[in-house]
Amino acid sequence: MSGKTEAQTPGSFLQDLSKVLRQNIRDYGMYIALFVIMVIFAITTNGIFLSPRNLSNLLNQTGYIAVLAVGMTLVIVIRHIDLSVGFLAGFLGAVAAIALVQWGLPTFFVIPMVLGLGALAGLITAFPIAQLGIPSFVASLAGWLIYRGMLQLATEGTGTIIIPDAAFNAIGNGFIPDLPLGGPFEQIHSLTLLLGIIAIGLFIYNELISRKKKIVYGFEVLPNAIFILKLLFISGIVGWITWVLANFNGLSWTVVVMLLVVGIYHFVTTRTVLGRHIYAVGGNPEAAELSGISVKRITYIVFGSMGMLSALSGILFASRLQSATTTAGTLFELDAIAAAYVGGVSAAGGVGRVTGSIIGALVMTSLTSGMNLMGVGIAYQYIVRGVVLAAAVIFDVATRRAAR
Repeated sequence: MSGKTEAQTPGSFLQDLSKVLRQNIRDYGMYIALFVIMVIFAITTNGIFLSPRNLSNLLNQTGYIAVLAVGMTLVIVIRHIDLSVGFLAGFLGAVAAIALVQWGLPTFFVIPMVLGLGALAGLITAFPIAQLGIPSFVASLAGWLIYRGMLQLATEGTGTIIIPDAAFNAIGNGFIPDLPLGGPFEQIHSLTLLLGIIAIGLFIYNELISRKKKIVYGFEVLPNAIFILKLLFISGIVGWITWVLANFNGLSWTVVVMLLVVGIYHFVTTRTVLGRHIYAVGGNPEAAELSGISVKRITYIVFGSMGMLSALSGILFASRLQSATTTAGTLFELDAIAAAYVGGVSAAGGVGRVTGSIIGALVMTSLTSGMNLMGVGIAYQYIVRGVVLAAAVIFDVATRRAAR
């Protein structure tokens, strides 16, 4: 969450808050939506939605979709789409299962092998797009059909492939180890609590440094009161989630993987030349090409990254189920696209943050989890999720028109 307004804004605190929200509604809208959804489900389920067990399950269920949404965000940023990622994830999850069960390969070898295959698959998808100018919708739709067929071929002999490997299954079902502390910390997952405190400290430190740099270079910053409110709100949310998880089983490995992916991609897209080139291509491909940026190279990198994240998603899903099935990956691509749009990526390209994609994934997963707890039928669940996606796209179009 970041916003821009003048350092000294006249008027009351509420006026300042209203102004900041209006100016940055695109950035803050997804967070407000997630907060409202969680409050509604907490009330309608009598608190079950926010129970430690359900919150832990919710984050684990978000993992494989959030990983896909991160890659999909960058694909949409450069004005493309990738429909192949769902069944690619399912197929590569089956490849991991076959390698572990039938070939007897160790987990530490299977995981990088599958990630490499995913990156290769992404490059193959990028080839007709970058070299032949074929629309990404068509090229990735061909991949969708191919990987669906390959998944069925991989599992037709045995059907569901059960994965007995404990190390592999721990990725989707295990939790990080705890510190050997006794006394008052015996019933609390101390390492999770410590990591949460460190995360809050790093967040506050980075925000303060960023604010100081903006002031030095004459950039606009949030009013002091709003800035403090932002620090308190985000720190409070992170602290509360950390406390809830610490009183259950702690952080799961799935959440750790998800946070690492988001952290790495956030750094790449915000602090590196490659990240600036990706957004330049998304903003105006012709101008980017004229300025010396290779649009083809960026296309290969983004789609290769998308393929690798598809492989990671397939690993997380297969590990969580402890098996590979013929239906794995079904509708994953639509969930990832929806999460990316809800997370703030623009259909016009050039706008979107990977940190927003994880919020979008949480919104979509929270809707499913909350409606399941309420006993809402699957048909109505699809309708509600469709309405939310349509609202996100309409919101994007409306804010872009208002910005003009």
